[in-house]
Amino acid sequence: MDKENKKPLFRSVLLKASLIFVVSYIIFLLVWLGIKGYYGLAITTIASYAITLFKDVDIVSILRRGDIVSVGFIPQKFGVSILKTTIDVPISNYTFNAPLTFAIMAAFYPFLKRKWIYLEALVILLVVHFLFVFSLEGQGLTSELEKQGYEKSSTATHIFWEFLWGFINNMVVRFEPFLIGAYLFFFRNRKPTVKAPPKKAKK
Repeated sequence: MDKENKKPLFRSVLLKASLIFVVSYIIFLLVWLGIKGYYGLAITTIASYAITLFKDVDIVSILRRGDIVSVGFIPQKFGVSILKTTIDVPISNYTFNAPLTFAIMAAFYPFLKRKWIYLEALVILLVVHFLFVFSLEGQGLTSELEKQGYEKSSTATHIFWEFLWGFINNMVVRFEPFLIGAYLFFFRNRKPTVKAPPKKAKK
C-alpha cells in the first residue's frame, strides 16, 4: 500500500522538477545574455590579478569587446608597454553552460532539505570559471614570456600549465552542469553540524 502511495508522489515531484527546469532555463538564458559580459569582465579581472602573484608581470589594460576580454600584461622587470603581451579571454568558452547549470540547480529545489547548499554550489561554479581564466592566462603567459626571453621555464612548468589548462577547458567546464547536479544530489540530505550546547555545571 505504501509503495502505491509513493509512486504518485514521486511522479508529482518529478513533474514539478521538470516544469521548474524548463521554465527556469528559459528565464536564466534570457537573463544571462544580459549580464554575461559584466560577469565575464569581473571574473577575468579577478583571475588576472591573481595570476600576477605567480608570474612576474603587471596588468596595463583590461578591455572588453563584445564576448572577448583582452588583458594586457608587461614584465615587471622592464615595465614598458612595447613589451606588452595580450591574452584574449572568450567569455562564452567557459560560461556557455551557466544557464543550464542554474536550471538544474532550480530543478533540485523540491528535493533539497537544506537550501544553503545552493551557496556552496555557486562557490563551486565561481571557482570553475576562475580556474578557466587563471589557467588560460598562466599557460599563455608562460609560452609568450619564454619566447620573448623574459622567463626561463622548465619542462615541468610547461607540463603543469598545459595540463591545468587542458583539464579545466576540456573536462571541468564541459561537465559543469553534471558536476553541480551530482553535488546537489549527493549532499541534498546533508544536515549542518550543530554543536551541542555546553552542559551546565551542577551546583
